[in-house]
Amino acid sequence: MKKYKYIAFNKPFGVLTQFTGEINDRTLADFNFPKDVYAAGRLDKDSEGLLILTDDGVFNQKLTNPKSEKEKTYYVQVEKIPTEKSLDILRAGKVNIQNYYTLPCRVEKLDDFEIEPRVPPIRERKNIPTSWLSITIKEGKNRQVRKMTAHIGHPTLRLIRVSVGKFKLEGIEPGKWIEVSPNDIL
Repeated sequence: MKKYKYIAFNKPFGVLTQFTGEINDRTLADFNFPKDVYAAGRLDKDSEGLLILTDDGVFNQKLTNPKSEKEKTYYVQVEKIPTEKSLDILRAGKVNIQNYYTLPCRVEKLDDFEIEPRVPPIRERKNIPTSWLSITIKEGKNRQVRKMTAHIGHPTLRLIRVSVGKFKLEGIEPGKWIEVSPNDIL
């Protein structure tokens, strides 16, 4: 019986979630993963944080199929300070993104939140404050969280996925990975 591999990777900013790219692209091939593992889901090049990789196709389906409704939590730095009313729009779901309506989600403000600055740094405007949110969704459409925050007038400046299913991205430095068990995630 085959022994499958399950990897939790802290994807740095600017890395594609694929093993090939154009010249000068940083890809998953730069991080010495075991042979034959692939990303279970995606994080766009501009996003950071937890990415699960595996060679187990059944597990990949359980994790990424929208019908499974596996939760993913993101820490999101947005432009300006959202009101509770605008956050309630996200919480209720029904945000129209290219003829798709989002499901309800959990959104909380992260007061006094500090995290290591990104390299390269986010764009900042002197007269426009930023704030951090925790957003937990059960789906994962292309650039969904970015589109949701833009919908309420608060563009995303930085996005970090901090959990998938039960697994939390704690103690794994950017660019590093560890082997985990499927029970750690599902």
